[in-house]
Amino acid sequence: MAVKIAPSILSADFSDLKNEVKKLEESGADLVHIDVMDGNFVENITIGAPVIKALRKHTNLFFDVHLMILNPERHIEKFVKSGADNITVHAETTYHLDALINKIKSFGKKASVAINPATPVCLIENVLGMVDMVLVMTVNPGYGGQKFIDYTLEKIRNLSELRERKGYRFEIEVDGGINEQTVVECVKAGASVIIAGSYVFDSVDVKEAIKKLKKSVEKLNE
Repeated sequence: MAVKIAPSILSADFSDLKNEVKKLEESGADLVHIDVMDGNFVENITIGAPVIKALRKHTNLFFDVHLMILNPERHIEKFVKSGADNITVHAETTYHLDALINKIKSFGKKASVAINPATPVCLIENVLGMVDMVLVMTVNPGYGGQKFIDYTLEKIRNLSELRERKGYRFEIEVDGGINEQTVVECVKAGASVIIAGSYVFDSVDVKEAIKKLKKSVEKLNE
């Protein structure tokens, strides 16, 4: 399975998001990861549907929208209309995860589920046959630039084994503490969609940073 790089605009220059996203498109990014935070589920507050809608006009990149918000059921239609291609919801934020996934899919969008580092895989096992991706948070969500949590690798391996055993088709996505070393460990464990924020945007050359991540895992596919 080819590895996709999804830079997170959480680490981008928020005063110039249009050009930051254009830069990603020109630099070989496969997706753009958009973190939506409400100041409740996580401490930070970022952007909402109006900003995503404004950005949608300026790029054809796949919009991977990650809702770190309470009561996501109330807001799905707004993000669908904003131009999201995939909507990820946290298992920890809803009592009716299957219904929420079905709601997203009813709009013709891809639907994914995220789990925090301390959340066990068993919490989402019953919906694995429904989702397009599972996002394993490899840091505690809310802020960029955190250190990778090593025990999350076991969860990636568990998901990969479940996928193979059950014949599921979901991709495994990881978010947090990604660099040239941790990306290799994640891909070895079974991940194929790699979110990288500060590693990409804090680099001198965004294109070169994306290329380095891809090059780091090329040997694993040989």
